[in-house]
Amino acid sequence: MNKLKTRYMGIELDNPIILGASNFVTDLDNLKKAEELGVAAIVYRSLFEEQIQLESFQLEERLNEFNDINAEMVQIHPNIEHAGPDEHLLNIRKAKESLTIPLIASLNAINSDTWIRYAKLISETGVDGIELNFYQIPVDFDKDAKEIEDSQINTLKEIRSSISIPISVKLSPDYSNILNFIKKLDKVGADAFVLFNSFFQPDIDVKSEKHIKTSHLSNERDYKKSLRYAGLLFDNIKADICSSHGIFSGEDVIKLLLSGATCVQVVSTIYKNGLKQISTMKKELEEWMDIKNYKSIDEFRGKLSRNRLTNNPFVYKRAQYVELLLNSEEIFGGT
Repeated sequence: MNKLKTRYMGIELDNPIILGASNFVTDLDNLKKAEELGVAAIVYRSLFEEQIQLESFQLEERLNEFNDINAEMVQIHPNIEHAGPDEHLLNIRKAKESLTIPLIASLNAINSDTWIRYAKLISETGVDGIELNFYQIPVDFDKDAKEIEDSQINTLKEIRSSISIPISVKLSPDYSNILNFIKKLDKVGADAFVLFNSFFQPDIDVKSEKHIKTSHLSNERDYKKSLRYAGLLFDNIKADICSSHGIFSGEDVIKLLLSGATCVQVVSTIYKNGLKQISTMKKELEEWMDIKNYKSIDEFRGKLSRNRLTNNPFVYKRAQYVELLLNSEEIFGGT
């Protein structure tokens, strides 16, 4: 019996560790090695609508650059339609064919019609599920929260009615009330939620007075917001919870499972520690379960969620700040 087994989006996994979406997974050798080291599933790099639009624009520009030099050039260089997402879909098919573990596709679109069109195309590649990246970074002063959320809820509804494979929704924490929004998405058919997405944040070089690119890899212990909301959501929604962002070790995995997560996604720890970290995390989880005499993950999953905490119901609430203030010397040391 495999004590690490779990189910995510209705898919049976050998363990709760999933390799999240990144450029790292576009290399088939990396995918096979991750599988050999025991990763339970892989999320393929996201299909971005913006990237397709940009590539299409750049290709059209290049194809038309010399069209009007003379009549012969028009015939030698005819206009051809940009392949769009075809290359990405082909790569997903190749990845799926090379793996025996579940492969989940990732989609990041903008417009309602393209969300549905690309979701349908992805579902035809043979993948085991699809991860929709919903987020809202406030840049528009005229849109209110309800308008944004209603649009994304309707998008999920339409995709759910258009495809049969499992759907997870990866969210940012930047919603007015993330718990309420998740509850609504849960009701219209999300099979799982991934908490939370990592985004590029701008930075400035004060010497050159210019914006600079920064790494968007997460750091150790960045999982705390995901832990908090997993603990609040457990037993309150039908969908599974997958924790993401800042999960580096087997101990981190244990913490997220105790809070209520079904599984976790890892990316940054793989970039920083290599694919071997997958087997290390699995080993740490299994050793801890042996020490605690747990025979399955279900025996302790959600044990420290809000609904299960009878002795300290305020741990996920604001009252915890009061305790922090009252015991600040004990926690931070005297001065």
